[in-house]
Amino acid sequence: MSYLKPVVFSDLMIQQTMQYSLRVPSDKRYLADVRRFIEAHASIAGFPEFAIEHIKLAVDEACTNIIDHAYQRKNTEAIEVVIAVDVLAFRISLRHRGIPFQREQYHRPQDLRASINARKGGGWGVFLMNKLMDEVDYRILDGYNEVYLVKKRLLNGKS
Repeated sequence: MSYLKPVVFSDLMIQQTMQYSLRVPSDKRYLADVRRFIEAHASIAGFPEFAIEHIKLAVDEACTNIIDHAYQRKNTEAIEVVIAVDVLAFRISLRHRGIPFQREQYHRPQDLRASINARKGGGWGVFLMNKLMDEVDYRILDGYNEVYLVKKRLLNGKS
């Protein structure tokens, strides 16, 4: 049910990439809009329901981290959500101008039960994004900080 059809010319397969974008304020009230945007495009791309839920959860965690940490809860800034879909993958770029994520300062949490008992969060969103997505990267491009998430597609069009 993919709307992206490879164009075959002789022995070459040319990939068509569709790109969509949404810009929202850095306010958690807009996370539902981002989830609907992701869900609509992942559904059109033919991902099964469970994969769509994984993508939405990972994007929600990334946006929450941008709001809480990069923008330090300032809701007057912006997050740009860019989706690129082709026959190989569903790619999401979350662009912002806040404080960049410092990968070297991240410490993966070790014990979920201990964190819950101590009522101490921290680090689980990044851990979850890495579990749910095929690729998670943090980079700086064209003056923007970017969280880059990828969910690969199987050859039959499903994740």
